[in-house]
Amino acid sequence: MQVEVAKFSHIGNRAENQDMVEVLIGDHTVLGIVIDGMGGHSAGAEAARVSVATIAERFRNSQQPLPFPERFLVRAVAEAHDALVQLGSDDHLDDRPRATCALCLVQGDVAYWAHVGDSRIYHLRGGKLLQRTRDHTHVEMLLQEGLIEESEIASHPMRSYVDQCLGGEASRPTVSVVGPMQLERDDIVLACSDGVWGGARDHRLAGAIDYEQDQGTLEEQLEALVNGAVTANSPSSDNASAVAIRWVDSDPN
Repeated sequence: MQVEVAKFSHIGNRAENQDMVEVLIGDHTVLGIVIDGMGGHSAGAEAARVSVATIAERFRNSQQPLPFPERFLVRAVAEAHDALVQLGSDDHLDDRPRATCALCLVQGDVAYWAHVGDSRIYHLRGGKLLQRTRDHTHVEMLLQEGLIEESEIASHPMRSYVDQCLGGEASRPTVSVVGPMQLERDDIVLACSDGVWGGARDHRLAGAIDYEQDQGTLEEQLEALVNGAVTANSPSSDNASAVAIRWVDSDPN
């Protein structure tokens, strides 16, 4: 399997970066992880660190290629949630570390993804959006029901409220899983925190990463996307983080 991968995280206009990104490469399997930590002081940063460490451990200890990718994603997210619940077990409910997450997994010539909260995954082809995840938020529900426009999300008074997250209550959150999705050469699977997509409508975000237009390497395009989001949202930009996987070929021979 041939892929190109990239990751980038920007602190934005915040005092601390509570996002964390990682790309793990296994035997014919690649996993991209984006965690957006939530919580006061350093709780969000610790939530992100623990979540990534937990998911990475599950990945490294799993048989590969993964026999049941969807099951792996659900279990990895559940274990990350349980780890955050344990981390905050001595805290008041309102102060417990929480996080949103987006995981994108490419194995062979297919992709799978899972998310909780408002961290997103985009499937891009030739600078166009094929599909994206639907946020676990009230404003996403309003958008899907046609009650607001996409351009209204960023300024909506309930913009920052998520319905599902890792951590907090002991009960496990709803995990949205998609796949298998067939990949074509130069398809991009992009996972990002809300600091990236919050300042750009879907079609503009999709056009920012287009391998067919010779706009630079995947790493260069991803950094330009994240830096552009920070600039667009300044002077109150959130942490902005993303990982991208470009599928090239299932067999290098």
